[in-house]
Amino acid sequence: MTTRFNMVAQCPESTVVAEYTPSRIRSDAYQSEADLEKEFIRQLCSQGYEYLSVHNEAALVDNLRRQLELLNNYTFSDQEWRRFFTQHLANANEGIEEKTRRIQEDCVINLTRDDRTTKNITLLDKKNIHNNRLQVINQYEESAGTYQTRYDVTILVNGLPLAHVELKRRGVPIREAFNQIKRYQRDSFWAGSGLYEYVQIFVISNGTHTKYYSNTTREAHVREQNNSGRRKSKKTSNSFEFTSYWADGNNTVIADLVDFTKTFFARHTLLNILTRFCVLTTEKMLLVMRPYQITATERILQRLEIAHNYKKAGSVEGGGYIWHTTGSGKTLTSFKTAQLATRLPYVDKVLFVVDRKDLDYQTIKEYDRFEKGAANGNNSVSVLTRQLEDSGCHIIITTIQKLGIFIRRNPKHPVFQQRIVLIFDECHRSQFGDLHTAIVKAFRQYHLFGFTGTPIFAVNAGTGGNPLLKTTEQAFGDKLHTYTIVNAINDGNVLPFRIDYINTVKMAENVRDYKVQAIDIEKALAAPERISGVVRYIIEHFDQKTKRNSFYSLKGQRVSGFNSILAVSSIPMAIAYYKELKKQLAELRREMTIATIFSFNPNEADPEDAIADESFDTAGLDATSRDFLESAITDYNTTFNTNYDTSADKFQNYYKDLSQRMKNREIDLLVVVNMFLTGFDATTLNTLWVDKNLKYHSLIQAYSRTNRILNSVKTFGNIVCFRDLQKETDDAIALFGNKDAGGVVLLKTYEDYYNGFDEEKSDGDTKHTSGYKELIENLLTRFPLEQSIIGEQDEKDFIALFGSILRMRNILTAFDDFKGNEILSERQLQDYQSMYLDLYQKHRPGKVEKEDITSDVVFEMELVRQVEINIDYILMLVEKYRASHGKDKTILASIGTAINSSIELRSKKELIEGFIADINVSASVSEDWRRYVDERREADIKALIAREKLQPEETRKFLDNAFRSGELKTIGEDIQKIMPPSNPFDIKSSEKKKGIIDRLKEFFEKYIGIV
Repeated sequence: MTTRFNMVAQCPESTVVAEYTPSRIRSDAYQSEADLEKEFIRQLCSQGYEYLSVHNEAALVDNLRRQLELLNNYTFSDQEWRRFFTQHLANANEGIEEKTRRIQEDCVINLTRDDRTTKNITLLDKKNIHNNRLQVINQYEESAGTYQTRYDVTILVNGLPLAHVELKRRGVPIREAFNQIKRYQRDSFWAGSGLYEYVQIFVISNGTHTKYYSNTTREAHVREQNNSGRRKSKKTSNSFEFTSYWADGNNTVIADLVDFTKTFFARHTLLNILTRFCVLTTEKMLLVMRPYQITATERILQRLEIAHNYKKAGSVEGGGYIWHTTGSGKTLTSFKTAQLATRLPYVDKVLFVVDRKDLDYQTIKEYDRFEKGAANGNNSVSVLTRQLEDSGCHIIITTIQKLGIFIRRNPKHPVFQQRIVLIFDECHRSQFGDLHTAIVKAFRQYHLFGFTGTPIFAVNAGTGGNPLLKTTEQAFGDKLHTYTIVNAINDGNVLPFRIDYINTVKMAENVRDYKVQAIDIEKALAAPERISGVVRYIIEHFDQKTKRNSFYSLKGQRVSGFNSILAVSSIPMAIAYYKELKKQLAELRREMTIATIFSFNPNEADPEDAIADESFDTAGLDATSRDFLESAITDYNTTFNTNYDTSADKFQNYYKDLSQRMKNREIDLLVVVNMFLTGFDATTLNTLWVDKNLKYHSLIQAYSRTNRILNSVKTFGNIVCFRDLQKETDDAIALFGNKDAGGVVLLKTYEDYYNGFDEEKSDGDTKHTSGYKELIENLLTRFPLEQSIIGEQDEKDFIALFGSILRMRNILTAFDDFKGNEILSERQLQDYQSMYLDLYQKHRPGKVEKEDITSDVVFEMELVRQVEINIDYILMLVEKYRASHGKDKTILASIGTAINSSIELRSKKELIEGFIADINVSASVSEDWRRYVDERREADIKALIAREKLQPEETRKFLDNAFRSGELKTIGEDIQKIMPPSNPFDIKSSEKKKGIIDRLKEFFEKYIGIV
C-alpha cells in the first residue's frame, strides 16, 4: 500500500515535486540583474512559455483580446470587445479586490453580443488547466502612473498578468524587491486600464533566494505603511514576514531561481496554484497555500483515489494522518482538503471533527472566513442529524461528543452506508477511546484522516485506554506528510521561543521523603505569599515582556506591544491569581485589562499532564468557583459594556467575545486553566506565563499560542515559567522536532546576543555573529555623532550597521539583564535614529526608478516605528518648557531631537515648532494644542483650495473621509470630483493632477493622527 502511495505521490502532475535535487551547474562569474532576467526568461521558454515582445498597454490589450478569443473559440467584434473590456476587464470603479474575486470565483463572464444574444467568456479554464496559455513579457513600461516605471518579468495567463516577478542581482536582499513592488502598487499598478491589478502572485528573487506571496499581502502592506497604520482595515498577513519559500515534498527549500523556475513555474504547478490552491477569504484577503499545505492536501486526495480504486474504504489503510506543527495553518489545509474532497464523485460528505466545543466555534469561524457558508456547524445533535440527512450539506463541522451521541441514538442510520471522509483536528486522546471505536464500527465506508501538530508516539502515549489505539498511527494509519516545528521556524512560518525559568519555591535541604516533598511543593506552590511574588514579577516585567513601549499597526490602529496569557494549574489557583492581580494593580494604580475564563472539568487531575478537554459547562462548578466566575464576568461587563454571565448560552457568548478581544489586543492578560491553551490563534499574543505542569504535546500546544508571526517587531514567543519545566521543554522539543532541535526552536542566551557567538556551518567553517556590544562599539568608532556621514559607501555601511543594531535591540529588550547595559543613552539613540531617517528620506525613490546606493541594504522602518515618539510625549515636553517660562532651552533641544527621530512626527515638525513659538500661559497645553491645530488646519485647507482651484465643498468632504478612514485615496471618482476643470487632451493637465495629489498627501501626512 505504501509503495503504491509513493508512486502516486511522485506522479508528474503533483503540484509539489516529491523530492528535488538542485541543479549542479553553477557559474562563479558575476551576474548582473539583466543577465539574471535574460536567463530566467530563456528557462521559462524552454518549459513551454511563449515569449512576447510587449512593452506598453496597447500591445498588452491587443494580446489579451487574441488570447481570450483562442481560449473561448470566439472572435469579438470591435464593439463587443470595447464593451467587454471597459465594463468587465477594465472597469474604472474596480480595484484589486474586485479583480481578484473575478479570477478566484467569477472567471466566467456573460458577454452580450451585437445581436443581443449572450455567450459565456472564460478568463481561466479551471476544469482543464492545460487549455490555458502561458506567456512571458519583460520590461513593460507604465508612464500613466504617479512616476514612470518599468517592470521586470510578468507571466500572462490567457493574456492577463496573473504572476509578476521582480528580480535583484545576486547579493542584493530580496526584501528590496518586495519594497519595489510596494512602490509599483502605490505609484502605477492602477494606472491606465489597471490590468496589473489582476496579478495574483508575486515572486521576488535575487537569484540565490526566491520567495512568493499573494497580491493582498503586498496591497495591505502598502496601505498600512503609507497611512502610518491608521487605516481601519482588516487584519492581514501584510508584511515581508509573510512571504513564503517554495519547497519539495520533504520540505527542502528550493531557493535558487533556476531550481524555483523548474518547480514553481512548471506549467501545471503554476496553474494548479492559481486555480486550486488559492483561497479568497471573506475579508478579501488572498491566501496562497504553502508547499507543505499543498503536499498534505494532495496526499490525502491521492490516498482517497487509491482507497477507492483498491476497495480500501472502511479500513485504516484508507486513511492516514498529517503531522503539521501547531501554527502552520492546519485549518486552511483541512478546509482546502475538505473542499476538494467533496468534488470527488466517490465522496458523499466530509465531516470535520473537533474534540471541544470551543474549537468547534473557532473552526466554523475560520471556515466561514475562507468561504461563507461552505461548512455547516451545529449546536445540537438534532441539527447534526438533519445535516447528515441533507444531500446538500457537503462539509459538516461537529464535535466528537455530538457525533458519538448521534451514533448511539441511530445505530442503523442510512448515512452509515454512505462514503464519508472524517477529518479529525488535533487527533489526541479524546479520539483514542470508545468513541473512536464506535465511529469506525458505525460508518461502513469511512476514510479517517487526522491532523495534528503533536502526534502521540509510544514514548508519550500514556498508560490507560485501549492498547490498540495508543498512538496516532494505530488510530489513523500511515503518516502521509510531516512538517515539524523545526521546519516551520527555519522557513519563518512560526517564531522560536525564548524561555525564562523563574524559581519561586526553594525546598529545605533536609527534606528526604519524596512523598512529603511532593506534598510540600504543592502546598508551597499555592501559598499566598508565592502567588503574591509571582504577580509582583508579572506586573513589574509586563511592559518589558509584552513590549508595551513598542508600537506597530493592527487593524489600522496604532497599538503598543502585545498581550499575554497566564496558565495556572487549577480553578482555585486561577481565582487566587485573578484576585491578587486586581489587588496589586489597584495598589500600584496600574492600568491593565485582565480577564479570566474556566469551566467545569471532571478530569482535572490528568495523570499524563495533558491539557484537559474543557467544555462550556459551568453548572458543574462548585458554588465558590461559580460565584467567583460571575464576579469576574461582571468586571468584564463593566470594562466592555457587555452583558454576559455563567448561564449556558451567555457563557458561550462570553467565550466568543473574549476570544475576539484577545485577538484585537483589547485584553492585556488572560488567566486560564485549560481554555485557550489549544486551538486559539492570536498574532498579538507574545507571552505565556506558566504556573502549571506541562509536558510533551500539551507543552508544545500551550507554548505555541505565542509564536504566530505578525511583523518584524515580534521576533519570538516569550515563555515565562514559574515552575522548573526545563527537562519537559527539552524532551518535548526533541520529540516533536529532533534531537538537535533545541538550537532552532529556542532562542540563544542573553550573553550570546550581547557579546556575539560563533556557529559551525554545514561546510565545517565557523561563522561569527557580532553581538550588540561589538555592534555599538563599531557604531561609535566609525560613525561618531559629531561627524557627518560622507560618501555613498559610508552611507550604505551605516544603514546596514544601524539596521543590525535595531534588530539586536529588539531581541535584547525582552531580557531582564539588558536594562542598564544599553551603552547608548536615550538621546544618543534618538540622534542616530535621526541620521538613519535622514538617509531613508534621501534614498526614497524619486520621479523615476533608478539604481541607488541602498539597493542592496534594507531599511528597518518597522523597528524604527516600534520605538516611536508620539504627540503626547512631545506635549509633555512642551508642558515642561512652559513651566520653565521658556527659559530651559535644553527642553527645546530634546523636542527637536525627538521629532527628527520619529517617522510619524517629521511631517508635523513645522506645526509643532509654530505651536511652541505661540505658546502662552493658559491652563492646558493639550487644549491649546487642539485649538492651534484646528486653526492651522482650517487655514491650510483654505490656502490649498485657493492655490489649486479645487472644488471647496467636495474637497472638504474628501479630506474628512480620508481622515476618518485613515487612507487618502488617489484614484477613483471621489478625487475626480474635487479637481479643477481641465482639458483631457492637454498633456499638462496630467502633470497638474499629480502636483495636486502631492499637495493633498503633504496636507494629509501633516494632520493625520492629530485631527
